[in-house]
Amino acid sequence: MKRINFPFFKTLQARLTLALILAMLFVGTISNFFIYRYAFDAQFNDLREKLKTIAQTAALMIDAGTLKEIPLKRTGMETPQYKTVVAQLAAIKDANPQIKYIYIMAMTGREGILQFVSDPAKPTADDIRKGRTTYPGDTYDASGFPEMLRAFHGPSADKKLEIDKWGATLSGYAPIRDRKGRAVAILGVDMGAEEVYGAQVDVKRRAAFVLLMGLVISLLLASLISNRVNEPMRKLLEGTRRIAGGDLQYHVEAKGPDEVKELAVGFNRMAQSLHESREKLVDYFYSIMKSFVSIIEARDPYTRGHSDRVAKYAEKIALKMGLPQEKIEILKEAALLHDIGKLGVKEVILNKEEELTPEEWEEVRRHPAIGEEILRPVSLDREILEAVRGHHEHYDGTGYPDRLKGEQISILAAIVSVADVYDAMTSHRVYGKTLTREEAIEQLEKNRAVKFNPRVVDTFIRILREE
Repeated sequence: MKRINFPFFKTLQARLTLALILAMLFVGTISNFFIYRYAFDAQFNDLREKLKTIAQTAALMIDAGTLKEIPLKRTGMETPQYKTVVAQLAAIKDANPQIKYIYIMAMTGREGILQFVSDPAKPTADDIRKGRTTYPGDTYDASGFPEMLRAFHGPSADKKLEIDKWGATLSGYAPIRDRKGRAVAILGVDMGAEEVYGAQVDVKRRAAFVLLMGLVISLLLASLISNRVNEPMRKLLEGTRRIAGGDLQYHVEAKGPDEVKELAVGFNRMAQSLHESREKLVDYFYSIMKSFVSIIEARDPYTRGHSDRVAKYAEKIALKMGLPQEKIEILKEAALLHDIGKLGVKEVILNKEEELTPEEWEEVRRHPAIGEEILRPVSLDREILEAVRGHHEHYDGTGYPDRLKGEQISILAAIVSVADVYDAMTSHRVYGKTLTREEAIEQLEKNRAVKFNPRVVDTFIRILREE
């Protein structure tokens, strides 16, 4: 029988085509897999850290002494102490709609067995029939939930979805400590499985789309290969490595034959799709950070709404100074997040009425740098990071944390600084006198070119006069 020969497959072009097919399929598949895993794991870890932070922040709002006064029996629900704690838990849950359950548990003396102290959720008839009640004193077998038991020593969160008689949830926990630092109970917050899965649906969809695009591009490249494809192919491989390394805005030059141009355009679309997916994750992070700012301000009724007011003042100043709209949007985000670093400052220091000690002042002065550290991991706009870090720098170089001077301080940081100080002077505070508008203007003029950028001060005073 005569053998059929295919001379084409013996050519260098055919071998190069085959090699490129295999290389692109391998690199594209592996890169897309790791990008997907990174995005998926990052999303899940963000949810865990969010739950842990919400639980930790909420635990600070619960008074351990009040908890100890709640009788651990069903009649305890009628006590004013129980009602006070339940009202606080309900307010925290309302401020975080994604939270399904929030509750407080205490030890029983039996290993792995806890008992409910308070829970704002009222059991339904079906819950009662199935034994799913959370009345004071009701026991709960936590032996299968190591992170819950570990919470008596410090904040923790489940490492995977856990299932109990209330369903599948992802939970975060934090200890409630008395004045001596002893954990008297733990506060738990649960996010339902549907919320966890829903938050990750978009990541999965994007990953599948990117994988499909990678396969399509590989096939196109193989079918349209030519003697001039070597250099463009090298650029495409470099682009794959850059994207796998996190540079989702990397752009491949569309040069060469029409087929190669089309391939490069498709690759750039893939990169753009990944970039848009990450932007959505960043937006999600923004919303979490804004929730944290609201929690910080809610701890002190005198600071409630402070960041929103600072953002409004900053926007007025920027508009009057003629900053471009994209800069104004960046400025508003920076103003809303400028105090996020106070998450790292003890509450007793933030709310202290007496004069702070030098050590306490040093801790307070760390909050701009802490804020930058919190925001930096998600690669936020550099100008936002500069504004958050620099909103306590002084024009004469005496500010903190970097002692920047004059024009070394970004204009956005300078605007946030003036708006922040003005709102602080004219708001009710436990640690200082509230100034009238004219008194505050006088202080701004006094510190013009000393603490504050003179252009910003002049602009803001002109706005206040006009209003």
